[in-house]
Amino acid sequence: MRFAFAAGRLARSLLATLALLACASAAPVDPEIPENALRVLFIGNSLTYFNDLPAVVAAMAIATDQERPPAFAMAAQPDYSLEDHWNDGRARSAIASGPLHFVVMQQGPSSLVENRELLREWTQRFAAPIREAGAIPALYMVWPSSARSADFDGVLAAYSGAAAAVGGLFMPAGEAWRAAWRRDSQMALYGPDGFHPSVLGTYLAALVIFARLYDVSPDLVPSSFAVGSTTLRVPDAVAAHMREAAKEVLATYPVN
Repeated sequence: MRFAFAAGRLARSLLATLALLACASAAPVDPEIPENALRVLFIGNSLTYFNDLPAVVAAMAIATDQERPPAFAMAAQPDYSLEDHWNDGRARSAIASGPLHFVVMQQGPSSLVENRELLREWTQRFAAPIREAGAIPALYMVWPSSARSADFDGVLAAYSGAAAAVGGLFMPAGEAWRAAWRRDSQMALYGPDGFHPSVLGTYLAALVIFARLYDVSPDLVPSSFAVGSTTLRVPDAVAAHMREAAKEVLATYPVN
């Protein structure tokens, strides 16, 4: 698997390139990746590729002038679990081909006990080749559907437990949604289907992932920035609430 690269003011269109990954599970080529690039592989399903989450995370790195430019790839298929990715083989091939610094993993909410156990099992399966490749495993906590909002605690337990089981990086994006709603209960983080994120929901999830990958404060991220050839705009007051929510959960669940 090869990596999409974006750096400085070149404004390369990650929005366009990563959109191709949703079904293809293979990254476009950019041979000019600098040695200091942060190389990240995202493994997941539609909760990873919806609204081009990796592209938004990359755009945040560019907008905040991070020294390590983002070089991101994505293996994502509709409705895939980590077990599906393992059996598919392409994600494992991407890990083996490296080099990588982080591998960010995600599947469904996994709030039920049996699904929680499967998330932990397959996270552990993936952790071995990830560590062998010199990378750090990371767990991107998602959220339950709006119809199952009582499952948030189960999702938190599933993802935090899986991260702890492998000594990995925990990215509490779903918990940041709850923190945001404590500040403004009307914040529209779900999209029309009540499961996939709205643009606001993606912005908040990306805040958490960006801050954890780069070990920086969410306060650095502006409310408006370029994502490829488009501009992502969040109202200033809403963005301020989201930055505070992201800081809250990152402090609650620090890196060990």
